[in-house]
Amino acid sequence: MAAAIALVAAGCSSTSAGSSSDGSSSNPVTLTFWGSYGNGGNSTQQDALNKTLIPAFEKANPGIKVDYVDIPYDSLLQKLTTSAAGGTLPDLVRSDIGWVPQLGQLGVLTPLSDSMSDFGTLSKATYPGSLSTNKYNGKYYGLPLDTNTRVLITSQKALAAAGMSTPPATFDDLKQMAAKLKGTGMSVFADGGLGGWNIYPWIWSNGGSITNSSLTKATGYLNGDKSVAAIQMLVDLYKEGQIPNLITGNQGATSTSDGLPTGKYATILDGPWMKGIWGGQYKDFQPIYAPVPHGDGPSTSVVGGEDIVLTASSKHQTAAEKFIRFTQSESFQIDMAKTGQMTVIPAYASKQAAIDPYYTMYADQLKTAKARLAIPQGAKVDSILNTALTPAFTGSTSVKDALTTAAQQIDPLLTGK
Repeated sequence: MAAAIALVAAGCSSTSAGSSSDGSSSNPVTLTFWGSYGNGGNSTQQDALNKTLIPAFEKANPGIKVDYVDIPYDSLLQKLTTSAAGGTLPDLVRSDIGWVPQLGQLGVLTPLSDSMSDFGTLSKATYPGSLSTNKYNGKYYGLPLDTNTRVLITSQKALAAAGMSTPPATFDDLKQMAAKLKGTGMSVFADGGLGGWNIYPWIWSNGGSITNSSLTKATGYLNGDKSVAAIQMLVDLYKEGQIPNLITGNQGATSTSDGLPTGKYATILDGPWMKGIWGGQYKDFQPIYAPVPHGDGPSTSVVGGEDIVLTASSKHQTAAEKFIRFTQSESFQIDMAKTGQMTVIPAYASKQAAIDPYYTMYADQLKTAKARLAIPQGAKVDSILNTALTPAFTGSTSVKDALTTAAQQIDPLLTGK
């Protein structure tokens, strides 16, 4: 599979009809590519793109130039929607996975599953959860570009305090850990909210679900028995004082990034970016990584990351598709992995691990990780969940009633997607 990707990534095939130019020597083009690789002042990722990867692509495709424009993450979606209204979109976009359905609904993206004859080959090579973030109304509007997920992170100090030799692998293990930590001043778990990013791993890992498979109904699924049981476990731990009120929105509570290394929290769920954060602030901290604990289902986490999409208004569809293929190549994926961007292709996971073994647990978790709801109103779903679930944690409603309320509010978003 990797060999096939390498072949098409070099720009050896083009499939899109109707492009005004393909980047040949007789029809040179310049592709405009928008993204947020430099978000937060990250020059490493921009340097890899501008100084190594784009020049390599341009050398292999002499008729094509790529002009990368870095835009702050907090401004990019607004700029995209404004540009869509004004007809001034770029050729390519590095899109947050949560934005693809919204852009697809606006009709401003080219469905790659229709335009690229090799889409099947490219898509099958990626993590299924990452690929699913590109699907909207039966079509795929992009390909995964980089990915991440959440795993359980603990510490030797926490394990020692609980008298455990290994991190909690199951819900029962986590509850036993909580019992052993009573009186130590260490909470068993902490998180910063009750949105999908936070609660879906627990629901899925207990065999529950958020909606039906056709993504048309949440009632009967989000408030199903296994989903309720997963959230009930968290509520019970919260009421026992084993989960801090950071999870219900207390901005004054100790953050997870500080609470774990200082011994205030025993476990958190978080992503691969934490290594860099702790490396700067807590140089002596040695985190321990493990799969998300599971109940009646397999350990399942949530997918994060970005996708690459092609705008329908691009006059250089064929040339742009060549660059999309290039982003799926080993050279692109591994060079970006060196900057902290996890590869979306399992076949490259071993080479990624050779760069840093730290990635191995995340790559393993990605094999079963799932995407959040691929609907244009994804942000609204998070708001619904936070609002509905907070009273269940604070004791003014039951978990069943809270999830039923949330499901009833999410249902219209699904049918209107």
